[in-house]
Amino acid sequence: VVPMYQKIAFGLGSLANQLFAAALGVFMVVLVMGLGMDPFLVGILGAIPRLFDAITDPIMGYISDNARTRFGRRRPFIFVGSIITGVAFMLMWQIYPENGESYNFVYFLVLSLLFYLGYTMFATPLIALGYEMSPDFHERTRIMAVSQWIGQIAWMIAPWFWVIIYDSSLYESAAVGSRELAIWVGLLCLVFGVIPAIFCKERALPDYTPEKISISSIGSIIVKFFKGIWQTFKCWPFVQLCSATFLVFNGFQTVAQFAFFIIVFYVFNGDQGAAGTWPAWFGTISSLCTCMLVIPIITKMSQKIGKKNAFIIATIISILGYILRWWAFEQALNEGTRWMMFVALPLMTFGIGGLFTLMMSMTADVCDLDELATGERREGIFGAVYWWFVKLGTAIAMLMSGWVLSTIGYSRLEDIRNSLQSGEVLLNMPEAMEIINMLRFADIAIPVTTALLAILVIYKYDFTEERAQQVRNELEERRGKVTS
Repeated sequence: VVPMYQKIAFGLGSLANQLFAAALGVFMVVLVMGLGMDPFLVGILGAIPRLFDAITDPIMGYISDNARTRFGRRRPFIFVGSIITGVAFMLMWQIYPENGESYNFVYFLVLSLLFYLGYTMFATPLIALGYEMSPDFHERTRIMAVSQWIGQIAWMIAPWFWVIIYDSSLYESAAVGSRELAIWVGLLCLVFGVIPAIFCKERALPDYTPEKISISSIGSIIVKFFKGIWQTFKCWPFVQLCSATFLVFNGFQTVAQFAFFIIVFYVFNGDQGAAGTWPAWFGTISSLCTCMLVIPIITKMSQKIGKKNAFIIATIISILGYILRWWAFEQALNEGTRWMMFVALPLMTFGIGGLFTLMMSMTADVCDLDELATGERREGIFGAVYWWFVKLGTAIAMLMSGWVLSTIGYSRLEDIRNSLQSGEVLLNMPEAMEIINMLRFADIAIPVTTALLAILVIYKYDFTEERAQQVRNELEERRGKVTS
């Protein structure tokens, strides 16, 4: 059993990991609204570093898998990577409107590349460390449950960054707010990021001598690197996990911002000022439901009925939540029942809350299967490839989200809202109501469809607890130890 202090230390590392991601989603908007940068240039600033990140992740996974230092093969990279990432995050937001668009674009791009380099150094070994902290089937789920529980704090507080940055009583402009808040966020993530490098312990490795890196061996190492990535795709249970994650996360991310638009246009007649902090509360309560309800239930459920069955049931519950969302927003139209928009959240959060708690635990199980086949511990590569699918899902979701909004006529909805006269109600206008209803339908149909496809993908997943124990026994016997 892994000591609780190590689980918490790993969880604080996950909090830093998720807080970076959550904060970026808020801060990037400031480039357009606070600095007046061309949205096309902002899109480039979002795309290039993520492409760089997708390339460096598997390379970092390979380096971490094959590193041998006195401090371990994961912890030194986590320590250094967290410092680089935290400092780079603080610096990349020290931008001023008066410097001009071209200068700010180049400055931000360079610092973004440094940020994502540090982020890869930090996050990829951290994820691999979590996979290898325990060989026990159920302890792995408990480790990931603690990690996800602590990590969800990031999503509770990140929606309020928007409120803080645009609070005129705190900052004279959004640009000033983002510069100051970035220092606190970067410093906080830096401190949390180094904690797992200090307090978490790495498991002893099987007898395997990695190839030493030298000029003469570069060619064979590159061949082995790509061969290692290809081997992960030959592991069918791992492909199932990646595919199911891609589908659920893609569906969730595609409609993630739709709730904001529905709250503003449907519930508050297009008045963003009247919507106030309701959208922020929507995000915070979602994360609270994940922490207080979903993760504890999923953890217990997986021990009773198995991880695969727990995932299927959690996904079905989330589907019911998304369907209930239509009714919940209708009930929130009256001023006295605004809180009804939150009714569907406890059910909806079973989708994402159950996804990463279970899938990361199941990926750790698959790493044992891979060791049995290859004789190597390759958590770094598996973690990098798994999260590559998550990032691919995010990228596609961003494109899909924009395409859906464009197709249903969101820009026309903005025009109608801007032309409203005093006392006019947006919902009384047939054209506006048609667009809003299409938005609400997409908000439900997309995640429900991807969730159903994910259930089909994972239905035949057959790496059960009994098979996992069998694999573990074979590995321990190979290493000269027999487990009970």
